Amino acid sequence: MSDFRENFVANHFRASCETLDRAAADTGLCAAILAIADTITRALRQGGKLLIAGNGGSAADAQHIAGEFLSRLNFDRNPLPAIALTTDTSVLTAIGNDYGFEKVFARQVAGLGRAGDVFIAISTSGRSPNVPVARRVAEEIGINTVGFTASNNSGMRALCDLCLCAPSAETPQIQQIHIVAAHAICGLVEQDLLGRWAKQGPV
Repeated sequence: MSDFRENFVANHFRASCETLDRAAADTGLCAAILAIADTITRALRQGGKLLIAGNGGSAADAQHIAGEFLSRLNFDRNPLPAIALTTDTSVLTAIGNDYGFEKVFARQVAGLGRAGDVFIAISTSGRSPNVPVARRVAEEIGINTVGFTASNNSGMRALCDLCLCAPSAETPQIQQIHIVAAHAICGLVEQDLLGRWAKQGPV
C-alpha cells in the first residue's frame, strides 16, 4: 500500500511537470497570453477594469487573480482594478434565488461592467451555464471577453474575443496552467504599465 501511495504522488507530480512542459512549448498558448496581457493593459490605461468569474476551483482562481492585480505580484506598485465576481455571498444568493444560478455572473457584469473593461470567464470544462450568459452580457456592453479553458474545448474559443486553452484534458492540470498563465499575464501588465521588469527570484 505504501508503494502504491508513493507512486500515486510521484505520478501526480510527473503529470504536472509534463503539462507545464507542453505549455512552455505551446506557441499558441504563449501568443494568447501576450494578447490577453495587451488587452488588459490597454483597458487599464483607458480607465477600465478587470472582471473575473468561474465556478468551484475556477472561482478560487478568479479571486487569486484579482488579488494579484489589486495587491501586487512582483514588486510594490499602485493597485490595479480587478473584481472577482465570486466573493459576495449576499449578491450571489440574491441573484441565484431571484433570477437563477445561470444569472449570478451576468447580473454583476451588467451592473459593474462598462465598455472597455475586460471580462475573464474561467471554465475548465467550458460547459458552465452561467459563463456564456455573462459573456453575452459583456459583449452587449462592449466589454472585451477572455476565456480560460482546456485545449479540447472549441466552444469557449467561439464565444470569446481571446481564449487561453490549457494543453490538458485533466482538471487539476488545467487549473494549474490557468494560474501559471495568469501570473505571467499579471507580470506582463505590471511591466507594460510601470515600465519595470520584475526581478527574478523571491521578493
